[in-house]
This record gives sequence, C-alpha cells and structure tokens, in this order.
Amino acid sequence: MLSTTSSFFTGALAALYAVAGLFFLRFWKRTRDALFMSFAMAFALLALNQILLALGGFEREEQSWIYLLRLLAFLLIIAAVVRKNLEGRQR
Repeated sequence: MLSTTSSFFTGALAALYAVAGLFFLRFWKRTRDALFMSFAMAFALLALNQILLALGGFEREEQSWIYLLRLLAFLLIIAAVVRKNLEGRQR
C-alpha cells in the first residue's frame, strides 16, 4: 500500500493530468484539430493510470497491466505528432 505522502502526490499528479486533458479538450472544441483531441485522450489515460495506481496498491507498477495505459498514452501522442507532421508536408 502507498504511504500517505505518496498517495497525496499520486492524487495531485492525477488531477494535474486531468486539468491538462481538459485544457487540450478546450482547444480541440475551438479548432477541431485532431492533435488536440489526441493529447486530451492521452492525458485522460495518464490520469486514469495514476488513479488506478493510487487505488490498486501495486507494488511494482512497471510489472502490472496498468503500465499499458501509460504506454498507450505515449503511443497516442507520438502518432498524433507524426500525423500532424505528415499533414503539414502534404500541403
């Protein structure tokens, strides 16, 4: 189980990831650019990852299935950036 300090920081990090996701969602609503939606979804996955870590009490997160959420979030960001760069070259 996580200590009180560790739980606090895990919760704070989850909240900050959620705020970042909402920030990108606001930009997506304004521009309808897929890059912003990809970033919003990635940060939502990162927030979910932190929430599950706090509630699950995993001893070694890198050896659990929860690590796949973080991997998916970073793959989503990489794919969005590559897609955006390819769109820019085609114009």
